[in-house]
Amino acid sequence: MTMLDFLDTPSRTTKPRDAGITHALDAGKGPQEVRDQLDVCGEFVDIVKLGWGTGYVSNRLEEKLALYRRRDITPCFGGTLFEVAVMQDRFEPFREKLLDLDIDLVEVSTGVISLDHDEKCEYIERLAEDFTVLSEVGRKDGDDNLDLDAWGDRAVREREAGAWKIVAEGRASGSTGVYGTDGDVRDDVVERLTGDLDPEEIVFETPQRSQQVWFIEQLGPSANLGNIELDDAIGLETLRQGLRGDTAELFHGTEGSPTEDGRCLDDIADGSGCTEIWEHLSEQRQSSDEQRVESE
Repeated sequence: MTMLDFLDTPSRTTKPRDAGITHALDAGKGPQEVRDQLDVCGEFVDIVKLGWGTGYVSNRLEEKLALYRRRDITPCFGGTLFEVAVMQDRFEPFREKLLDLDIDLVEVSTGVISLDHDEKCEYIERLAEDFTVLSEVGRKDGDDNLDLDAWGDRAVREREAGAWKIVAEGRASGSTGVYGTDGDVRDDVVERLTGDLDPEEIVFETPQRSQQVWFIEQLGPSANLGNIELDDAIGLETLRQGLRGDTAELFHGTEGSPTEDGRCLDDIADGSGCTEIWEHLSEQRQSSDEQRVESE
């Protein structure tokens, strides 16, 4: 538990969270390092991804998995492991190993392989029978990314196929997918995704602090954020609670006063997000639904 409690801070969801998720990245930490890190930040982390194929080559894997579970943190393997298994026609051994290790959460991605989208949705359906599925949308190669229609359509179809959350690709570098090569947010992609799905159904990969700030400013402290280095989980939590300069004024400015762009500090600080933003997103989703019905 935290030690200090004399300030008013934005309301935060508690575990098990469906919103305000912090999805962290373990790029190969040892058990003792994990233990020490979780002593400090464990209550703020919900999911830890053993990045790429690190879980496949890590010693003392089961010890690490147990450490995360004891903190009510759900571990999962990186989507690259799924992709290599598909490339080698080893999907069933992959699935069986997940069951053997009592892995509850699995990531499905096509960041490296070219997989027909119908086939990807079939994999999601099959895995959803035994696991909770995170499905990643977007390509890791910035030169081979999706157009806006594909971002929205694929996210919706993958949710319908059984994915619990959609992960908006940003890579560990934060320079592809929902970002430009300079790391700036592609707000047209975010607008399309949040127009077609509820923001709570999406985990945005945000490895860079500026990206974390952007999403917290736009969606409030209950934005689902991923690809956070485990060492940075405490830093992210301070952003969510307005305890870092980037978001302090946003959450703790003059009570009841609007921000420069007209958003209500009270609405954001109580964890409900900005009323105007949510209304705008709701209108976008309704419009998208109507267009899909007309096209059918």
